[in-house]
Amino acid sequence: MSEPTPDFDLAVIGSGGGAFAAAIRATNLGKRVLMIERSTVGGTCVNTGCVPSKALLAAAEARHVALDASGRFPGISTSAGEVDMAGLIGGKRSLVETMRSDKYVDLIADYGWELRQGNAVFAGSQDDPVLEITGQDGARESVRAAHYLVATGSTPWAPPIDGLADTGYLTSTTAMELDEVPESLLVLGGGYVALEQAQLFARLGSKVTMLVRSRLASAEEPEASRALMSVFADEGIRVVRRAAVSSVRTDPATGGIIATAAVSGGQEEFRGARLLVATGRRPVTDGLNLAAVGVKTGDGGEILVNSQLASSNARVWAAGDVTGHREFVYVAAAHGSLAVDNAFNNTGREVDYRHLPRVTFTSPALAAVGMTDKEANAAGIRCECRVLPLEYVPRALVNRDTRGFIKIVADASTGRIVGITAVGKEAGDLAAAGVYILEAGMTVDQVANLWSPYLTMAEGIKIAAQSFTTDISKLSCCAS
Repeated sequence: MSEPTPDFDLAVIGSGGGAFAAAIRATNLGKRVLMIERSTVGGTCVNTGCVPSKALLAAAEARHVALDASGRFPGISTSAGEVDMAGLIGGKRSLVETMRSDKYVDLIADYGWELRQGNAVFAGSQDDPVLEITGQDGARESVRAAHYLVATGSTPWAPPIDGLADTGYLTSTTAMELDEVPESLLVLGGGYVALEQAQLFARLGSKVTMLVRSRLASAEEPEASRALMSVFADEGIRVVRRAAVSSVRTDPATGGIIATAAVSGGQEEFRGARLLVATGRRPVTDGLNLAAVGVKTGDGGEILVNSQLASSNARVWAAGDVTGHREFVYVAAAHGSLAVDNAFNNTGREVDYRHLPRVTFTSPALAAVGMTDKEANAAGIRCECRVLPLEYVPRALVNRDTRGFIKIVADASTGRIVGITAVGKEAGDLAAAGVYILEAGMTVDQVANLWSPYLTMAEGIKIAAQSFTTDISKLSCCAS
C-alpha cells in the first residue's frame, strides 16, 4: 500500500526566529511550506523578548546617563524627570509592530509560503504523522507533510512557591506591559533576565531588591558576578544572595507583596509593591500530542533531539528553545536552517556550541564566548588566565567608565585561547570578536601582536593578551 501524498514538504509549528529561518531555507530549496501559528506571528524575540526588552533597556540607560552625566563629565549639566511609563510602553509597542511587519509578516508574502492562524496537534501514528489544525474561526483540517518542524519556543516558568499563584506576580513578558513604574520591586532570580529587568526598573525609578539562590550570573566567571554586584550596589539595587524563597503572600495593609526566604540560616521577610519572577523558561510542548507520533520529551517538556536536531520520529524535527538548548534567537535561527538542510539534503550537519557567544544586556554588559576557567579545568585543560581591569583600557578611560574587566582563559601548554569573558561597555562586541579568535584557534601571543585600532573596546582584548607576558601598567596608552 502506497503512502498518502503529502500536502506540503514542510509543516512548521510556530513563527519565531527558528520557524522563519527554516521556512526561508526550505522555500529557497523549492519546497512547499506551511507555517501554523496559534498566537501572534513573530514568536518571543520580536514580540515579548529581545526587541522590546532591549528597547526599554536603551531608554532606561538614556535616563540613567542623563542623571549620571554631571558626575562623570565635568562641565556637563543634565537632568531627567519622572518616567511616563504609558508613553514608554507605547513607543515600545510601535517599534515591535513595525519590526513584526517588516521582518516577519511581510516576508511570508515575499517568499510565498502558506500561513494558517490556528492550533496544531499531532495525530495519526509514528509511521504516518498528521497535523490536525483548528483555525481561529473553528474550522478544522488535516495536513500531511513530508517533514515537520516544531519551533514553538519557551515561556516564563515559575517555581512551586507557596502562595505564589495568588499574588498576581509579573514575568518578563507582563512586566513590559506595565502602565506605571512600581514604587518598589522584588525580583526572584539571578540569571540574565533577572539582571536585565532589575536594572531596567531600578533606572526607571523603582527600589529593587533581588533574591538570588546562589550568585548573579552563576554560570559565568565569578569575576562577572562581583563586578555586577558592585555596579548594582552603586545604582541602589539590593542583592540578597543565597536566598531560598519559601512563601509569598499579599500584604493586606498595602496590597504589596511579602516574600519569606531562608537567608544565612534564618528566615527574613522582604517587601515590594510588585513581584517579578525571573527564574527561567520552559519549552512549550503541552497540547501538541507528541507522544501520539512517537516524539520523546524530557523532564522539562523539551523535545529530545540528536546533534542533527532530529527527534525520535525521523520525520519530526525541532528547533530553538523547544529543544531545551541554549535560549538565544540566533541559536534558534541556526537550528531552523540546519534542520531543513538535514531533512531535505541529508547533509548530516551538527550543532556546535563550542564558540557560542552569550550576552547579558546590563549596563555595563556581560558577555562571554568559549569556556570559563572552571569549565576548562573540568575539561582537563591546564589553563592560564589573566583578568584585565578596564582601568587599563584607554577607551574605558575616555568613557569615564572603568567598571568591569576582560578575562582570557588560555591553554597553558599551547597558549591557545579557549575562553573570553568581559564586563564593560560594548562587551557584546568583544564576545563577537572572541568568536573569530576561538574559531581560528589563535594563541595569546598571536592576539597580543596583531593590529587593533586605538580607543576601541576591542583593543582591550589585545591588552589582556599582552598582560600574559607584560606589565601592562607600564605600557604607554598610545604605544601598546
